Amino acid sequence: MSNYLIFLKSRYKSIFKATGDVLLALSILILSISVISLIFLESQMFFPFFYTSLIGFGISFSMKFGTRKNNYDFLNIQDAVMIIFLVWTISIFLSALPFLFSGLLNFTQSIFESTSGWTTTGLTMFLDVESLPKTVLLWRSIMQYIGGAGFALIMVVTAGSMGAGLYQAEGRTDNLVPNLKDSTKLIATIYLTWALIGIISIYIFTDLNFFDSLNHTLTALATGGFSTNNASIGGFDDVKLEVIIMVLMIMGGTGFGVHYAGIIMLRNTWRTLKDHRNKSINNLEFRDRLKREPFFKNPEPKTMFYILLFSFILVVIFSTSNIFDFWNSIRHSAFQVISSLTGTGFSSTILNNWNTFGIFFLTILMVLGGMMDSTSGGIKLYRVYIAFKMILFEIMSYFKPQGIKFHFEVYKGVSKKEINLDTLKNVLSIITMYFLVYFVGVFVLVSHGYNLQDSLFEYASALSAVGLSVGITLPDSPPGVLWTEIFGMYLGRLEFFVILYAIMKLFKDIKDIIKWEH
Repeated sequence: MSNYLIFLKSRYKSIFKATGDVLLALSILILSISVISLIFLESQMFFPFFYTSLIGFGISFSMKFGTRKNNYDFLNIQDAVMIIFLVWTISIFLSALPFLFSGLLNFTQSIFESTSGWTTTGLTMFLDVESLPKTVLLWRSIMQYIGGAGFALIMVVTAGSMGAGLYQAEGRTDNLVPNLKDSTKLIATIYLTWALIGIISIYIFTDLNFFDSLNHTLTALATGGFSTNNASIGGFDDVKLEVIIMVLMIMGGTGFGVHYAGIIMLRNTWRTLKDHRNKSINNLEFRDRLKREPFFKNPEPKTMFYILLFSFILVVIFSTSNIFDFWNSIRHSAFQVISSLTGTGFSSTILNNWNTFGIFFLTILMVLGGMMDSTSGGIKLYRVYIAFKMILFEIMSYFKPQGIKFHFEVYKGVSKKEINLDTLKNVLSIITMYFLVYFVGVFVLVSHGYNLQDSLFEYASALSAVGLSVGITLPDSPPGVLWTEIFGMYLGRLEFFVILYAIMKLFKDIKDIIKWEH
């Protein structure tokens, strides 16, 4: 046996062990859901989750069999890509089994619901969620909450040295502090803190019970959009709830680096205020200190604010003012614009009676998406900002000396990032792949007889992990449509190249193994 083949098999043992460890944790979670079903007095849901957990344990131990402890301490980025690919793929299939075993959904519908959950999309195969067991509703919300954080974040917190490659492989760049493990712990703390704030706020200030408060907080913060009400948030008809959900959607759509910059800004502002009260600094120095805060130098919060404001005004003027009175026009426009841009997918009203302008504008917002390193999908505002800067550079280059290269620095979180041609290549590659997949998906939907406007909207919702629907995504939709949306949700969540690289590497390695063994 060649040294290369020995090396390759060793790498895959490491990959399988790491994957098996994650699946072991997932299986324990699924087993706990089966126990919760008994607490909810829903014994009919015990065995679907229990059997699923047994299958998960079997897969996990099979992958870990024959591997040594700490066998994955030195995984590189290529190995990490394979782990992310395997973890997400197996987790989606495993998490679909409770829906299938319970008889609630068929195979395609189960895979769709699971994919929609883990990718935080929110499109659903259930027409009547209010009749579903609480166990199923909770499972859907938990999938979205964990999916929003990403498996990589959880693995870094627990796995230590293997984490860096996994973190990059899942498309994250938000190192809040120099140590990656400390960064992910900070992110987890921020994520859990906002969840706690959301649950308490909804429970205290609205008429929702604790169970509904929990579910809607988890799915709002994950920008997922699964609801316990058939009419989504609109079914509760509660302005206070809508305001709280809008705040949670924005927090979910905000990058964790920006969250951290905001925390640092608040801490420094408090200290500056104390100095100002003690007369140790004057008003001018006070303003200068605030201006130097990285939070105010991050382009994404400003970009999100102006896009939301501009979109809100246009949607009110050209769309919702023709449907609702003045107050409800403002109310529903604000909610749907935020829901679309952040990729949450909650609805405060039915979209089928919106005019073409309103639907088209929401489609654009879904394509743009939220901030980088948030729970949102879409192209991401960070990439939109860089692409816009490139366009300005190209225009201004006609008025500048030749030979000037595209290069600038931008704040991301609390640190500066160098933006050069390599960064631009990455950004344009992602944007190009997004639109290639998008147009293929739209073509498939149109070929099934749906009109172009609805197809553009629905596939943007799937590919950007949003969850808003104009009626194309239904349990009895053609399998071709559902599987096209499944692949769109999957590709969009892992941002295309992870999956493409993993598949290509897998085929190449299999080919090499066959070649060397014969």
